[in-house]
Amino acid sequence: MAKNAFKAALARGDTLYGLWLALADAYSAEVCAAAGFDWLLIDGEHAPNDLRSTLASLQTLSAYPVTPLVRPPLGDAVGIKQLLDIGARNLLIPMVETPEQARELVAATRYPPRGVRGVGAALARASGFGRDAAYLSHADEGVCLLLQIESVAGLEALDEIAAVDGVDGVFIGPADLAASFGRLGYPGHPDVQAAIQDAATRIRAAGRAAGILSTDETQARVYLEWGYTFVAVGTDVTLLARATTALAARFKDG
Repeated sequence: MAKNAFKAALARGDTLYGLWLALADAYSAEVCAAAGFDWLLIDGEHAPNDLRSTLASLQTLSAYPVTPLVRPPLGDAVGIKQLLDIGARNLLIPMVETPEQARELVAATRYPPRGVRGVGAALARASGFGRDAAYLSHADEGVCLLLQIESVAGLEALDEIAAVDGVDGVFIGPADLAASFGRLGYPGHPDVQAAIQDAATRIRAAGRAAGILSTDETQARVYLEWGYTFVAVGTDVTLLARATTALAARFKDG
């Protein structure tokens, strides 16, 4: 458990394809687990996941060759501590806007003296419930911390945020970024897209992995061309909504 293969792949610059899990159910997560994606993100910000449902999905996904990521509702030290203890090793933290915030998030994922994570490893799933006697010595290195930039303020501080030691990648959120630009509902606006392209260049120049989400296949391929290397190419909710709507229409319209 000391080595985090996903973290190592990001550092190498590997291209990794992901899917958003927003149905908030371990059974549906299992349906997606064997689809062939490199990673699946369990969303707790815009999906009704709590600590228990996130744990259930982590337990389910552990049986499959796919990496689970977890996005909490916000980046607070208490919530991060709980996610790390239940075995989440790859965290995507939303709405990061300052290097100070980035440093606080790094500290939340590290044990003292490097950080402020509370020590309860003997009770934690992350340590095999205390069976991994070396857990405390390798836990810090096993965490992959990804920070989500999704505002004009975040973009302005992007270079400083990406330079913070302990940050493994920066993820751009097009929807909120568009809203911050005054283009709510229009992430495809040329100004927003130009900022997204520039962000990829800046993230990679800092030596960090660049990530993004798009439910449009053509747009996702553009993001890959721009240098984004860990890209979510769909969401379970969107796939289900589109497929069921199309199926109903084929019969009713026919």
